[in-house]
Amino acid sequence: MSREVLNPEDMYGTVAFGFSHATTSTSVKTIHCAGQVAWDKDYNVVGGDDLASQCRQVFDNLKQVLAAAGATPADVVRMRTYVVNYSPDKLDHIGPAIAAFYGDSLPAANTLLGVATLAMPEFLIEVEVTAQIDA
Repeated sequence: MSREVLNPEDMYGTVAFGFSHATTSTSVKTIHCAGQVAWDKDYNVVGGDDLASQCRQVFDNLKQVLAAAGATPADVVRMRTYVVNYSPDKLDHIGPAIAAFYGDSLPAANTLLGVATLAMPEFLIEVEVTAQIDA
């Protein structure tokens, strides 16, 4: 897979905030992951009203979905993060979870959106990703 992360030097830095300006790829197999929430396999919401705990479960779920498709976080080319009642202080929980998800890989392009609610009232965060790998 050919994945290139773009962070132009004459622009503001983004990696410290958990995203890159753009990601290019020339792969043949594209994986569109549905938004993942903090459900475990038995539909229990992991973390209750604790955003940091829900973040960990969301990114663990994403890793499992990617692995099932033969991909890793390093193959992600696009992320969208939806946060209920977003305020900047929530980045204290979201940022470290995104960093842990990517590990040593540079993060892909990401858009963080504040929303009024998600599919179920107990969900605090939902994250969807697109990944690309060689077929």
